[in-house]
Amino acid sequence: MAVHPAAYGFYSQDVALADIVRNLNQAGFENEDICMMLSPGHPIASIVRDASLFNTEKEASAVTAGLIGWLSGFGAVLIPTVGFFIRSQAFFQALMVAREAPALCGNARTLIGLGFSEDDAGRFEDQIGQLGVLVYISCSETAKTLWAREVLRHTGAHEAATLQGTLSAAATAAA
Repeated sequence: MAVHPAAYGFYSQDVALADIVRNLNQAGFENEDICMMLSPGHPIASIVRDASLFNTEKEASAVTAGLIGWLSGFGAVLIPTVGFFIRSQAFFQALMVAREAPALCGNARTLIGLGFSEDDAGRFEDQIGQLGVLVYISCSETAKTLWAREVLRHTGAHEAATLQGTLSAAATAAA
């Protein structure tokens, strides 16, 4: 599996994801190119976890449906121990790298499938578990990764960097 060039930013759970997405969209990045990994303790994770077709409160059901519709528009949204939404073939392939791992998404194997080193993947898995949010943007060109990284920094990422589009040995071994 070839890994596309990408940029990523790591945020605390209290970040306004809609603001980050709006800034990325205004900078020319499409929702399908955006993947988010949310901590199971993130407020959005709670809403998704508690979603029910049988909720009798129409207003709450409408808000939940709107949120799930919004999440479904991204390339992928992964919430370990809760679930995932995948729209993009590239992100689906990254999850397939993790098929040998436990069925629930967002672990280090998934991150390796996206092109992270084993060390970074383990570190990010721990940070995501401790109430963090990882925003990952797949880019068609290496030059766009630098622009994406700057947008992520501007939106308050604690850590923002780029990944070069390569076939990692770890991803190859995991496939």
